[in-house]
Amino acid sequence: MNSKSLLKYPPCPCPCACISTSYPSPKLFKPYSPSSIKKPNFLQISLTKRSFTYAAYSPKIPRPVQLDNQEIDSLESARFHLLKTKLEDEGIKCDSCRIGVYNRLICPQCEGGDSLERSFSLYITPDADLAMWQCFRGKCGWRGHVRAFDSGKSTYSKPDEIDKIKRIKVITEESIGLQPLCKELLAYFAERMISAETLRRNGVMQKTEHEQVAIAFTYRRDGVLVSCKYRDILKRFWQERDTERILYGLDDIKQASDIIIVEGEMDKLSMEEAGFRNCVSVPDGAPAKVSKETPPLEKDTKYQYLWNCKEYFDKASRIIIATDADGPGQALAEELARRLGRERCWRVKWPKKTETETYKDANEVLMYLGPHALREVIDQAELYPIRGLFKFSDFFNDIDNYYHHSLGYEQGASTGWMDLDKLYKIVPGELTIVTGVPNSGKSEWIDALLCNLNEREGWKFALCSMENKIYENLLIILFSYELRKQS
Repeated sequence: MNSKSLLKYPPCPCPCACISTSYPSPKLFKPYSPSSIKKPNFLQISLTKRSFTYAAYSPKIPRPVQLDNQEIDSLESARFHLLKTKLEDEGIKCDSCRIGVYNRLICPQCEGGDSLERSFSLYITPDADLAMWQCFRGKCGWRGHVRAFDSGKSTYSKPDEIDKIKRIKVITEESIGLQPLCKELLAYFAERMISAETLRRNGVMQKTEHEQVAIAFTYRRDGVLVSCKYRDILKRFWQERDTERILYGLDDIKQASDIIIVEGEMDKLSMEEAGFRNCVSVPDGAPAKVSKETPPLEKDTKYQYLWNCKEYFDKASRIIIATDADGPGQALAEELARRLGRERCWRVKWPKKTETETYKDANEVLMYLGPHALREVIDQAELYPIRGLFKFSDFFNDIDNYYHHSLGYEQGASTGWMDLDKLYKIVPGELTIVTGVPNSGKSEWIDALLCNLNEREGWKFALCSMENKIYENLLIILFSYELRKQS
Protein backbone atom coordinates (compact mmCIF):
# COMPACT_ATOMS: atom_id res chain seq x y z
CA MET A 1 0.00 0.00 0.00
CA ASN A 2 1.46 3.24 -1.07
CA SER A 3 0.88 6.65 0.36
CA LYS A 4 -1.61 7.65 -2.33
CA SER A 5 -4.10 4.98 -1.25
CA LEU A 6 -4.37 6.58 2.15
CA LEU A 7 -6.10 9.54 0.59
CA LYS A 8 -8.79 7.41 -1.11
CA TYR A 9 -12.08 6.63 0.61
CA PRO A 10 -13.37 3.05 0.75
CA PRO A 11 -16.63 2.17 -0.97
CA CYS A 12 -19.82 2.69 0.97
CA PRO A 13 -20.88 -0.57 2.63
CA CYS A 14 -24.61 0.14 2.47
CA PRO A 15 -26.69 -1.11 -0.55
CA CYS A 16 -27.94 2.25 -1.66
CA ALA A 17 -27.52 4.77 -4.40
CA CYS A 18 -24.38 6.09 -2.92
CA ILE A 19 -22.46 2.99 -3.97
CA SER A 20 -21.23 4.54 -7.10
CA THR A 21 -20.55 7.88 -5.52
CA SER A 22 -17.67 9.03 -3.41
CA TYR A 23 -17.71 10.85 -0.05
CA PRO A 24 -17.29 14.57 -0.14
CA SER A 25 -14.06 15.95 1.20
CA PRO A 26 -14.45 16.61 4.89
CA LYS A 27 -13.50 20.05 6.24
CA LEU A 28 -11.28 19.28 9.15
CA PHE A 29 -10.47 22.99 9.86
CA LYS A 30 -12.44 26.09 9.06
CA PRO A 31 -10.48 28.78 7.31
CA TYR A 32 -9.50 31.78 9.51
CA SER A 33 -11.82 34.74 9.24
CA PRO A 34 -11.50 37.74 11.60
CA SER A 35 -15.21 38.43 11.35
CA SER A 36 -16.06 34.96 12.55
CA ILE A 37 -14.45 35.44 15.99
CA LYS A 38 -16.69 36.81 18.77
CA LYS A 39 -14.97 39.79 20.20
CA PRO A 40 -14.92 40.34 23.98
CA ASN A 41 -15.97 43.66 25.43
CA PHE A 42 -12.75 45.60 25.08
CA LEU A 43 -12.50 49.36 25.18
CA GLN A 44 -9.70 50.60 22.97
CA ILE A 45 -7.65 53.30 24.66
CA SER A 46 -5.42 55.56 22.64
CA LEU A 47 -2.60 55.50 25.14
CA THR A 48 0.80 54.43 23.93
CA LYS A 49 3.90 53.67 25.86
CA ARG A 50 7.09 52.59 24.19
CA SER A 51 5.18 51.90 20.95
CA PHE A 52 2.80 49.44 22.66
CA THR A 53 -0.97 49.88 22.47
CA TYR A 54 -3.16 48.89 25.43
CA ALA A 55 -6.76 47.76 25.58
CA ALA A 56 -8.82 47.83 28.76
CA TYR A 57 -11.49 45.26 29.49
CA SER A 58 -14.87 46.85 30.17
CA PRO A 59 -17.56 44.32 31.09
CA LYS A 60 -21.17 45.31 30.77
CA ILE A 61 -22.43 46.16 34.27
CA PRO A 62 -26.17 46.33 34.86
CA ARG A 63 -27.48 49.64 36.08
CA PRO A 64 -28.63 49.89 39.72
CA VAL A 65 -32.30 49.55 40.40
CA GLN A 66 -33.89 52.95 41.00
CA LEU A 67 -36.75 53.37 43.46
CA ASP A 68 -39.85 55.02 42.24
CA ASN A 69 -40.23 58.65 43.34
CA GLN A 70 -43.46 57.82 45.10
CA GLU A 71 -41.71 55.11 47.13
CA ILE A 72 -38.98 57.56 48.16
CA ASP A 73 -41.52 60.22 49.14
CA SER A 74 -43.53 57.78 51.21
CA LEU A 75 -40.39 56.54 52.98
CA GLU A 76 -39.22 60.05 53.85
CA SER A 77 -42.73 61.03 54.93
CA ALA A 78 -42.94 58.09 57.32
CA ARG A 79 -39.45 58.85 58.62
CA PHE A 80 -40.28 62.51 59.22
CA HIS A 81 -43.52 61.57 60.99
CA LEU A 82 -41.59 59.28 63.34
CA LEU A 83 -38.92 61.94 63.91
CA LYS A 84 -41.61 64.54 64.62
CA THR A 85 -43.17 62.23 67.22
CA LYS A 86 -39.83 61.84 68.99
CA LEU A 87 -39.28 65.60 68.99
CA GLU A 88 -42.72 66.15 70.51
CA ASP A 89 -41.78 63.69 73.26
CA GLU A 90 -38.89 66.05 74.04
CA GLY A 91 -41.31 68.98 74.11
CA ILE A 92 -40.20 70.38 70.73
CA LYS A 93 -42.96 71.37 68.32
CA CYS A 94 -41.83 71.42 64.70
CA ASP A 95 -45.06 71.89 62.76
CA SER A 96 -43.73 75.00 61.01
CA CYS A 97 -40.11 73.83 60.72
CA ARG A 98 -38.36 73.29 57.41
CA ILE A 99 -36.07 70.39 56.59
CA GLY A 100 -32.43 71.05 55.75
CA VAL A 101 -32.21 74.53 57.33
CA TYR A 102 -31.66 75.91 60.84
CA ASN A 103 -34.99 76.85 62.40
CA ARG A 104 -35.11 79.54 65.11
CA LEU A 105 -37.65 78.76 67.83
CA ILE A 106 -38.39 79.55 71.46
CA CYS A 107 -36.66 77.04 73.71
CA PRO A 108 -39.16 74.69 75.40
CA GLN A 109 -36.86 74.42 78.43
CA CYS A 110 -36.19 78.08 79.33
CA GLU A 111 -39.09 79.48 77.23
CA GLY A 112 -36.84 82.25 75.96
CA GLY A 113 -36.54 83.98 79.32
CA ASP A 114 -38.32 87.24 80.10
CA SER A 115 -37.73 88.60 76.59
CA LEU A 116 -39.05 85.45 74.83
CA GLU A 117 -35.77 85.20 72.94
CA ARG A 118 -35.72 82.87 69.93
CA SER A 119 -32.40 81.36 70.92
CA PHE A 120 -33.35 77.74 70.17
CA SER A 121 -31.87 76.32 66.96
CA LEU A 122 -33.35 73.15 65.45
CA TYR A 123 -31.82 71.41 62.43
CA ILE A 124 -33.38 68.45 60.59
CA THR A 125 -31.24 66.72 57.98
CA PRO A 126 -32.63 66.62 54.43
CA ASP A 127 -33.23 62.86 54.67
CA ALA A 128 -35.41 63.44 57.79
CA ASP A 129 -33.38 60.90 59.73
CA LEU A 130 -31.65 63.15 62.28
CA ALA A 131 -32.73 66.20 64.30
CA MET A 132 -30.33 68.30 66.38
CA TRP A 133 -31.06 71.23 68.65
CA GLN A 134 -29.31 73.67 70.95
CA CYS A 135 -30.41 76.68 72.97
CA PHE A 136 -27.85 79.49 72.72
CA ARG A 137 -29.25 81.38 75.67
CA GLY A 138 -26.52 81.72 78.29
CA LYS A 139 -28.62 80.53 81.22
CA CYS A 140 -30.00 77.49 79.41
CA GLY A 141 -27.71 75.77 76.90
CA TRP A 142 -30.02 72.77 76.38
CA ARG A 143 -28.84 70.61 73.49
CA GLY A 144 -29.41 67.14 72.10
CA HIS A 145 -30.36 65.07 69.07
CA VAL A 146 -32.68 62.21 68.08
CA ARG A 147 -32.92 59.88 65.10
CA ALA A 148 -36.01 58.62 63.37
CA PHE A 149 -34.65 55.07 63.55
CA ASP A 150 -32.19 54.41 66.35
CA SER A 151 -30.50 51.68 64.34
CA GLY A 152 -30.47 53.75 61.17
CA LYS A 153 -27.66 55.87 59.83
CA SER A 154 -28.18 59.32 58.42
CA THR A 155 -26.79 59.99 54.97
CA TYR A 156 -25.93 63.53 56.02
CA SER A 157 -23.04 62.91 58.45
CA LYS A 158 -22.82 62.80 62.23
CA PRO A 159 -24.23 65.50 64.53
CA ASP A 160 -20.81 66.87 65.42
CA GLU A 161 -19.78 67.00 61.76
CA ILE A 162 -22.69 69.02 60.39
CA ASP A 163 -20.83 72.29 60.78
CA LYS A 164 -17.86 70.96 58.81
CA ILE A 165 -19.84 70.67 55.60
CA LYS A 166 -21.38 74.13 55.81
CA ARG A 167 -20.01 76.71 53.45
CA ILE A 168 -18.83 79.96 54.97
CA LYS A 169 -20.86 82.84 53.60
CA VAL A 170 -19.09 85.97 52.40
CA ILE A 171 -20.89 89.17 53.40
CA THR A 172 -20.48 92.90 52.91
CA GLU A 173 -22.14 95.90 54.50
CA GLU A 174 -24.22 96.37 51.37
CA SER A 175 -25.28 92.74 51.02
CA ILE A 176 -26.73 92.58 54.55
CA GLY A 177 -28.14 96.11 54.49
CA LEU A 178 -26.11 97.86 57.20
CA GLN A 179 -26.62 101.57 57.84
CA PRO A 180 -24.96 104.24 60.00
CA LEU A 181 -26.31 104.63 63.52
CA CYS A 182 -29.29 106.92 63.92
CA LYS A 183 -29.53 109.66 66.55
CA GLU A 184 -31.70 107.53 68.83
CA LEU A 185 -29.12 104.75 68.99
CA LEU A 186 -26.29 107.23 69.49
CA ALA A 187 -28.24 108.62 72.45
CA TYR A 188 -28.78 105.09 73.77
CA PHE A 189 -25.03 104.39 73.71
CA ALA A 190 -24.31 107.79 75.26
CA GLU A 191 -26.48 106.82 78.24
CA ARG A 192 -24.24 103.79 78.64
CA MET A 193 -21.12 106.00 78.54
CA ILE A 194 -20.07 104.89 75.03
CA SER A 195 -18.91 107.75 72.80
CA ALA A 196 -19.64 108.18 69.10
CA GLU A 197 -15.92 107.97 68.31
CA THR A 198 -15.65 104.55 69.97
CA LEU A 199 -18.69 103.37 68.03
CA ARG A 200 -17.22 104.61 64.75
CA ARG A 201 -13.83 103.02 65.34
CA ASN A 202 -15.41 99.65 66.17
CA GLY A 203 -17.75 99.74 63.18
CA VAL A 204 -21.01 99.65 65.15
CA MET A 205 -23.92 100.14 62.73
CA GLN A 206 -27.62 99.42 62.49
CA LYS A 207 -29.97 97.32 60.40
CA THR A 208 -33.64 97.96 59.66
CA GLU A 209 -35.77 94.88 59.13
CA HIS A 210 -39.57 94.65 59.23
CA GLU A 211 -39.70 98.27 60.43
CA GLN A 212 -37.56 97.33 63.43
CA VAL A 213 -34.11 98.82 64.03
CA ALA A 214 -31.40 96.59 65.49
CA ILE A 215 -27.84 97.38 66.55
CA ALA A 216 -25.26 95.67 64.32
CA PHE A 217 -21.88 94.72 65.80
CA THR A 218 -19.57 94.02 62.88
CA TYR A 219 -16.97 91.28 63.28
CA ARG A 220 -13.89 91.99 61.17
CA ARG A 221 -10.53 90.43 60.46
CA ASP A 222 -7.87 92.63 58.85
CA GLY A 223 -10.60 95.19 58.28
CA VAL A 224 -12.74 92.79 56.23
CA LEU A 225 -16.29 92.05 57.38
CA VAL A 226 -16.52 88.39 58.45
CA SER A 227 -19.72 88.20 60.49
CA CYS A 228 -22.32 90.41 62.13
CA LYS A 229 -24.27 90.15 65.37
CA TYR A 230 -27.52 91.98 66.02
CA ARG A 231 -29.30 93.20 69.12
CA ASP A 232 -32.82 94.62 69.16
CA ILE A 233 -34.63 96.81 71.66
CA LEU A 234 -35.80 93.76 73.63
CA LYS A 235 -32.18 92.62 74.09
CA ARG A 236 -32.59 89.69 71.73
CA PHE A 237 -29.47 88.58 69.89
CA TRP A 238 -28.91 86.80 66.58
CA GLN A 239 -26.08 86.46 64.07
CA GLU A 240 -25.62 86.15 60.35
CA ARG A 241 -25.98 82.51 59.39
CA ASP A 242 -23.19 80.41 57.92
CA THR A 243 -20.49 82.98 58.73
CA GLU A 244 -17.18 82.27 60.40
CA ARG A 245 -17.12 82.57 64.18
CA ILE A 246 -14.38 84.91 65.40
CA LEU A 247 -13.84 87.25 68.34
CA TYR A 248 -15.26 90.76 68.31
CA GLY A 249 -12.50 93.37 68.01
CA LEU A 250 -9.99 90.86 66.69
CA ASP A 251 -7.83 93.44 64.91
CA ASP A 252 -7.21 95.22 68.24
CA ILE A 253 -5.16 92.33 69.68
CA LYS A 254 -2.68 91.89 66.84
CA GLN A 255 0.80 91.43 68.30
CA ALA A 256 -0.58 92.21 71.79
CA SER A 257 1.24 90.72 74.77
CA ASP A 258 -1.66 91.49 77.14
CA ILE A 259 -5.19 90.57 76.02
CA ILE A 260 -8.49 91.22 77.79
CA ILE A 261 -11.47 88.94 77.10
CA VAL A 262 -15.00 90.06 77.99
CA GLU A 263 -18.40 88.46 77.58
CA GLY A 264 -20.24 90.97 75.39
CA GLU A 265 -19.69 93.60 72.73
CA MET A 266 -20.89 96.35 75.06
CA ASP A 267 -18.19 95.38 77.56
CA LYS A 268 -15.55 95.56 74.83
CA LEU A 269 -16.65 99.11 74.01
CA SER A 270 -16.60 99.98 77.72
CA MET A 271 -13.01 98.75 78.03
CA GLU A 272 -12.02 101.09 75.22
CA GLU A 273 -13.63 104.01 77.06
CA ALA A 274 -11.41 103.10 80.02
CA GLY A 275 -8.32 103.18 77.81
CA PHE A 276 -7.96 99.47 76.94
CA ARG A 277 -8.11 98.74 73.22
CA ASN A 278 -6.42 95.35 73.54
CA CYS A 279 -9.77 93.75 74.31
CA VAL A 280 -12.00 91.23 72.51
CA SER A 281 -15.45 89.84 73.18
CA VAL A 282 -16.73 86.30 72.68
CA PRO A 283 -19.48 86.01 70.05
CA ASP A 284 -21.81 83.47 71.65
CA GLY A 285 -22.19 84.56 75.26
CA ALA A 286 -21.65 82.30 78.27
CA PRO A 287 -22.63 78.66 78.90
CA ALA A 288 -25.07 77.67 81.61
CA LYS A 289 -22.45 75.64 83.47
CA VAL A 290 -18.93 74.28 83.20
CA SER A 291 -18.60 71.18 81.03
CA LYS A 292 -17.33 68.00 82.65
CA GLU A 293 -14.35 67.75 80.31
CA THR A 294 -12.85 69.61 77.39
CA PRO A 295 -13.76 67.95 74.07
CA PRO A 296 -11.15 67.38 71.34
CA LEU A 297 -10.52 70.18 68.87
CA GLU A 298 -12.66 68.73 66.07
CA LYS A 299 -15.68 68.47 68.40
CA ASP A 300 -15.21 71.74 70.28
CA THR A 301 -17.84 73.54 68.20
CA LYS A 302 -19.07 75.83 71.00
CA TYR A 303 -15.65 77.46 71.30
CA GLN A 304 -14.59 77.18 67.67
CA TYR A 305 -14.05 80.94 67.62
CA LEU A 306 -11.03 80.47 69.89
CA TRP A 307 -9.40 78.02 67.51
CA ASN A 308 -10.22 80.25 64.54
CA CYS A 309 -8.24 83.03 66.26
CA LYS A 310 -5.54 80.87 67.84
CA GLU A 311 -2.61 82.66 66.19
CA TYR A 312 -3.63 85.92 67.89
CA PHE A 313 -3.07 84.34 71.32
CA ASP A 314 0.22 82.61 70.57
CA LYS A 315 2.33 85.66 71.48
CA ALA A 316 0.23 86.73 74.47
CA SER A 317 1.96 86.36 77.83
CA ARG A 318 -1.00 87.51 79.93
CA ILE A 319 -4.69 87.00 79.23
CA ILE A 320 -7.08 88.84 81.56
CA ILE A 321 -10.50 87.19 81.73
CA ALA A 322 -13.13 89.81 82.62
CA THR A 323 -16.37 87.90 82.12
CA ASP A 324 -19.60 88.64 84.00
CA ALA A 325 -19.84 88.09 87.74
CA ASP A 326 -22.86 85.75 87.50
CA GLY A 327 -22.78 81.95 87.29
CA PRO A 328 -22.64 81.65 83.49
CA GLY A 329 -19.92 84.30 83.35
CA GLN A 330 -17.76 82.36 85.79
CA ALA A 331 -18.42 79.17 83.82
CA LEU A 332 -17.21 80.95 80.68
CA ALA A 333 -14.06 82.07 82.50
CA GLU A 334 -13.29 78.47 83.42
CA GLU A 335 -13.88 77.24 79.86
CA LEU A 336 -11.60 79.94 78.44
CA ALA A 337 -8.85 79.25 80.98
CA ARG A 338 -8.92 75.55 80.12
CA ARG A 339 -8.30 76.22 76.45
CA LEU A 340 -5.92 79.17 76.70
CA GLY A 341 -3.81 77.81 79.57
CA ARG A 342 -4.35 78.66 83.23
CA GLU A 343 -0.69 79.54 83.70
CA ARG A 344 -1.04 82.72 81.64
CA CYS A 345 -4.61 83.64 82.60
CA TRP A 346 -5.62 86.31 85.11
CA ARG A 347 -9.07 87.15 86.43
CA VAL A 348 -10.74 90.29 87.71
CA LYS A 349 -12.79 90.91 90.82
CA TRP A 350 -15.69 93.23 90.19
CA PRO A 351 -16.24 95.86 92.92
CA LYS A 352 -19.06 95.43 95.40
CA LYS A 353 -22.33 97.26 94.91
CA THR A 354 -23.70 96.33 98.34
CA GLU A 355 -22.64 93.91 101.04
CA THR A 356 -24.23 91.03 99.15
CA GLU A 357 -24.11 92.21 95.51
CA THR A 358 -21.34 93.07 93.07
CA TYR A 359 -21.32 94.95 89.80
CA LYS A 360 -22.09 92.54 86.98
CA ASP A 361 -19.77 93.54 84.14
CA ALA A 362 -17.51 96.18 82.62
CA ASN A 363 -20.29 98.39 81.29
CA GLU A 364 -22.04 98.50 84.66
CA VAL A 365 -18.81 99.56 86.38
CA LEU A 366 -18.26 102.22 83.70
CA MET A 367 -21.77 103.61 84.09
CA TYR A 368 -21.90 103.78 87.89
CA LEU A 369 -18.27 104.17 88.96
CA GLY A 370 -16.60 105.70 85.91
CA PRO A 371 -13.62 104.80 83.69
CA HIS A 372 -11.05 105.18 86.49
CA ALA A 373 -12.76 102.43 88.52
CA LEU A 374 -12.77 100.15 85.49
CA ARG A 375 -9.04 100.77 85.01
CA GLU A 376 -8.43 99.82 88.64
CA VAL A 377 -10.32 96.56 88.15
CA ILE A 378 -8.01 95.58 85.29
CA ASP A 379 -4.86 96.81 87.03
CA GLN A 380 -5.71 94.74 90.12
CA ALA A 381 -6.38 91.51 88.22
CA GLU A 382 -5.13 88.38 89.99
CA LEU A 383 -3.59 85.17 88.77
CA TYR A 384 -6.16 82.61 87.75
CA PRO A 385 -6.31 79.97 90.51
CA ILE A 386 -4.35 76.79 89.87
CA ARG A 387 -5.07 73.72 91.96
CA GLY A 388 -2.44 73.28 94.68
CA LEU A 389 -0.91 76.74 94.22
CA PHE A 390 -1.64 79.33 96.93
CA LYS A 391 -0.61 82.81 97.95
CA PHE A 392 -0.12 83.88 101.55
CA SER A 393 -2.85 86.46 101.07
CA ASP A 394 -5.31 83.62 100.44
CA PHE A 395 -5.21 82.86 104.18
CA PHE A 396 -5.60 86.42 105.50
CA ASN A 397 -9.29 85.99 106.27
CA ASP A 398 -8.70 82.71 108.12
CA ILE A 399 -5.93 84.28 110.19
CA ASP A 400 -8.09 87.28 111.06
CA ASN A 401 -10.98 85.03 112.06
CA TYR A 402 -8.72 82.97 114.27
CA TYR A 403 -7.24 86.04 115.96
CA HIS A 404 -10.56 87.77 116.57
CA HIS A 405 -12.44 84.55 117.44
CA SER A 406 -14.97 85.36 114.72
CA LEU A 407 -16.11 81.77 114.26
CA GLY A 408 -16.49 81.08 117.98
CA TYR A 409 -14.52 77.84 118.30
CA GLU A 410 -10.99 78.97 117.45
CA GLN A 411 -9.94 78.25 121.06
CA GLY A 412 -12.07 75.12 121.30
CA ALA A 413 -15.24 74.21 123.19
CA SER A 414 -15.18 73.46 126.91
CA THR A 415 -15.15 69.82 128.00
CA GLY A 416 -17.28 70.65 131.03
CA TRP A 417 -14.39 70.17 133.45
CA MET A 418 -12.52 73.37 134.25
CA ASP A 419 -9.29 71.65 135.24
CA LEU A 420 -9.25 69.66 131.99
CA ASP A 421 -9.98 72.78 129.92
CA LYS A 422 -6.56 74.11 130.88
CA LEU A 423 -5.01 71.17 129.03
CA TYR A 424 -7.53 70.19 126.39
CA LYS A 425 -10.54 71.62 124.54
CA ILE A 426 -12.66 70.33 121.67
CA VAL A 427 -11.91 72.03 118.33
CA PRO A 428 -14.18 71.24 115.35
CA GLY A 429 -12.31 69.43 112.60
CA GLU A 430 -9.69 67.91 114.88
CA LEU A 431 -9.32 64.20 115.64
CA THR A 432 -9.16 63.10 119.29
CA ILE A 433 -7.98 59.60 120.24
CA VAL A 434 -8.53 58.38 123.82
CA THR A 435 -6.35 55.48 124.94
CA GLY A 436 -5.81 53.61 128.19
CA VAL A 437 -5.55 50.20 129.81
CA PRO A 438 -8.64 47.97 129.76
CA ASN A 439 -11.42 48.79 132.25
CA SER A 440 -9.95 52.20 133.01
CA GLY A 441 -13.19 54.05 132.15
CA LYS A 442 -12.48 55.26 128.60
CA SER A 443 -15.98 54.63 127.28
CA GLU A 444 -17.68 56.11 130.35
CA TRP A 445 -15.54 59.25 130.12
CA ILE A 446 -16.31 59.70 126.41
CA ASP A 447 -20.04 59.24 127.13
CA ALA A 448 -19.84 61.93 129.81
CA LEU A 449 -17.92 64.25 127.45
CA LEU A 450 -20.59 63.85 124.77
CA CYS A 451 -23.30 64.67 127.29
CA ASN A 452 -21.44 67.83 128.33
CA LEU A 453 -21.00 69.01 124.73
CA ASN A 454 -24.64 68.29 123.95
CA GLU A 455 -25.81 70.21 126.99
CA ARG A 456 -23.46 73.18 126.60
CA GLU A 457 -23.06 73.53 122.82
CA GLY A 458 -26.04 71.62 121.45
CA TRP A 459 -23.82 69.32 119.40
CA LYS A 460 -25.16 66.01 118.12
CA PHE A 461 -23.19 62.80 117.83
CA ALA A 462 -23.22 59.37 116.23
CA LEU A 463 -22.03 56.46 118.42
CA CYS A 464 -20.37 53.25 117.29
CA SER A 465 -19.51 50.79 120.08
CA MET A 466 -17.90 47.43 119.39
CA GLU A 467 -18.19 46.27 123.02
CA ASN A 468 -21.55 47.33 124.41
CA LYS A 469 -24.95 46.62 123.01
CA ILE A 470 -26.89 49.63 121.80
CA TYR A 471 -29.67 49.61 124.37
CA GLU A 472 -27.25 48.90 127.22
CA ASN A 473 -25.03 51.80 126.19
CA LEU A 474 -28.02 54.15 125.94
CA LEU A 475 -29.25 53.12 129.38
CA ILE A 476 -25.84 53.84 130.88
CA ILE A 477 -25.69 57.29 129.27
CA LEU A 478 -29.22 58.24 130.29
CA PHE A 479 -28.71 56.94 133.85
CA SER A 480 -25.47 58.89 134.22
CA TYR A 481 -27.09 62.02 132.81
CA GLU A 482 -30.02 61.81 135.24
CA LEU A 483 -27.68 61.34 138.19
CA ARG A 484 -25.73 64.44 137.18
CA LYS A 485 -28.90 66.51 136.94
CA GLN A 486 -30.03 65.42 140.40
CA SER A 487 -26.67 66.17 141.92
